[in-house]
Amino acid sequence: MTPTACLLIIGNEILSGRTQDANIRFIATGLAQAGIALEEVRVIPDKAQRIVETVATCRAQFDHVFTTGGIGPTHDDITAGCVAEAVGVPLEIHEESYRKLEAYLGKEKFNKARQRMAWLPRGAIPIANSVSIAPGFTIANVHVMAGVPSIMQSMFTALLPGLEGGAPLRSVAWHADLREGTLAEGLEEIQNDFPLLDLGSYPFEREDGRKGVSLVAKGYDEASVTKAGERIRSLIESLGETPLSGEPAP
Repeated sequence: MTPTACLLIIGNEILSGRTQDANIRFIATGLAQAGIALEEVRVIPDKAQRIVETVATCRAQFDHVFTTGGIGPTHDDITAGCVAEAVGVPLEIHEESYRKLEAYLGKEKFNKARQRMAWLPRGAIPIANSVSIAPGFTIANVHVMAGVPSIMQSMFTALLPGLEGGAPLRSVAWHADLREGTLAEGLEEIQNDFPLLDLGSYPFEREDGRKGVSLVAKGYDEASVTKAGERIRSLIESLGETPLSGEPAP
């Protein structure tokens, strides 16, 4: 079975529109390559009870829960404490992280606010941060990372090799100068024959104004994806168009 995952994006700034999330694609791509299926993404506010309830619910439903945001030094960085509560352990100083932060920042700059970044749930395993030292952490099946893209990417890259995954996500794509309505019935038949695959149709428009559609089959069983791709190619040909491999250049 392919392990499943949920991503929780934590931050009022995302919900208000002030900040645009830049982490979903990076995480989704990495998980797909590792054979972990990202099945859900939620955006939730910096509200303690909401974070606690959502983490508790999701970690019971998915093999992995990833969070981004809310682990810095400011008053609204409450993710660590909330995850500790959701898992049922206390939040406490992680001595090794404390020492690393103090050495990196210097004693004069390592004030009370910055010391908050060394408080982790009891039993948590730090996730290395090569950008700014302050760690993320893993506790149970919850992986907590920063929201700043460069730091998140550093943490995720350090974390991913240690996670047990399955076969990587496979995909096949064909495109042609067709409309979705023309091929919808045929595509539905293919989907019915391959219920475990994700089949999608994605309209596009070229610079010269010509319109078309890309048909994509994705899944974790390589043989099924290959067969579905052959069916898609045949469908396009049956409609009188020449199937072109891959997706059109942007």
